[in-house]
Amino acid sequence: MNILKRILFVALVLVVLYVGYVFISTGYFRTIENKFDGEIVKSISLPGAEDITVSFKDSFAIVSSTNRVSYPAEKEEEGGLYLMELNRGDFSLKPLTKSYTNSFAPHGISMLKKDSAYSVMAINHTLKGHSIEVFDFKNKTLTHRKTLTDTTMVSPNDLVMIDEHSFYFTNDHGQTKGLLRLLEDYAGLALSNVIYFDGNTYSEVAGGISYANGINYDSKRNLIFVASARKFLVKVYKRNANGSLTFIEDIPCGTGGDNIEFDEQGNLWIAGHPNLLKFAAYNKGKEAYSP
Repeated sequence: MNILKRILFVALVLVVLYVGYVFISTGYFRTIENKFDGEIVKSISLPGAEDITVSFKDSFAIVSSTNRVSYPAEKEEEGGLYLMELNRGDFSLKPLTKSYTNSFAPHGISMLKKDSAYSVMAINHTLKGHSIEVFDFKNKTLTHRKTLTDTTMVSPNDLVMIDEHSFYFTNDHGQTKGLLRLLEDYAGLALSNVIYFDGNTYSEVAGGISYANGINYDSKRNLIFVASARKFLVKVYKRNANGSLTFIEDIPCGTGGDNIEFDEQGNLWIAGHPNLLKFAAYNKGKEAYSP
């Protein structure tokens, strides 16, 4: 009987320690102090804004938005891509995908310029599965070019183009449901990854990541940056000539990193979720705003 009590006591202690770990490692007890040295020029209402990519040379941004009820979705959801001209004072948004009639609920996006036109790629989530939609953007008009699908798109989140035909994307989870998915979210089980498409073949180039989220490529330094949201890290990789990645370092960022963008000086601007439990509640439709 005493042995049974000891076993139960040890089990209870382990449960308490685990629950404490979950709360502490997800930032639940953090106090966030608002600090902003800039100026809000305009507040723009766009429910479910997911990602934004900027062309500094041509002074515009493209925003992806899906007003999700929950994620993963339980019913078909519709979103779109929007153009914001940065040299206009009103910063209004122009819908770009009204003529695209297929199911479209965009997530991460990437943009690349060649000559006078841009290629735009967007992660797309539908009830039928995940895909990457490829568009041409010219003269302020977006034209759908093709749809890419593959079994490696388990839970795609964000992507970055290297050229017209090759790109990297992150899977933020290695499992779509069940106990392992739950352990990924709450225990920090590192099952997510980075996939590279070279124009012909999809292959995993980085694995063992805990909630791989935003990704971007610095061509000047030849570095790939990946946000590991669950571990509050940014992972840095060297890009090799064949597209494979060599891990360099983890950079603690003190928050659950999301989308990654560069400014004109090469500095990283990273969206963050300081409280991942509240972020999980938002994903399930229990919170009005993503923290």
